[in-house]
Amino acid sequence: MRVAILEDDPAQIDLITLWLNNAGYNCHVFTYGKELTRALPRESFDLFILDWELPDISGAEVLKWMRENVREHAPVIFTTARDREEDIAAMLHAGADDYLVKPLRKLELLARIDAVLRRTRASRPGDEGPFTLAEFTVDVESRTIQRHGQAIELTQKDFDLAVFLFRNLGRLLSRGHILENVWGRSPTLNTRTVDTHVSRLRSKLGLTPENGWRLVAIYQHGYRLEQIQKEEVYAV
Repeated sequence: MRVAILEDDPAQIDLITLWLNNAGYNCHVFTYGKELTRALPRESFDLFILDWELPDISGAEVLKWMRENVREHAPVIFTTARDREEDIAAMLHAGADDYLVKPLRKLELLARIDAVLRRTRASRPGDEGPFTLAEFTVDVESRTIQRHGQAIELTQKDFDLAVFLFRNLGRLLSRGHILENVWGRSPTLNTRTVDTHVSRLRSKLGLTPENGWRLVAIYQHGYRLEQIQKEEVYAV
């Protein structure tokens, strides 16, 4: 799970990343609001933890920019020293999913993260076991995928990549995001690895417009898997 942390206090950064890394999250830290907004056109995340007070622009301005410019609305948790009801209400109305008043507490932070991600996952297929998506039947336990009832031969990484794409159907995923979730944090791998496996998976699973699917590369960003309607096929 990929988390973007927007925080300028070194002590808070160390604390939050320690807690989240130990809990299995992949943390990416930004200390300036504009640093995060510059990264978002080419990167994707599963969750954002935003501080309110920053050296350049406020966390509130960052959230407003995200909701206006980023198509995929990943959940946002605000952290702030402010505890006035009006401030908290303003953040929630602006699109935040939850908030935490500083000083942060480990168990509460992890519980809030789990809660917002659980709500997000409620609309995603297969987090709780086998699932069916159109002509595909995916069994995570046995690590098998069938198409129209026929088993498809896949490598371990091909399977992991397919499940990650199916679970994020319609989302624009950066190459770095895919690399971290499927391959982990290996320094020996680069984004070319993603391109090679995506191309092979498109062929093996038949993820093409004539079959009702579109697995496309987005320039300078990554990939999106979409289901398409029959009438769209003839326009491709």
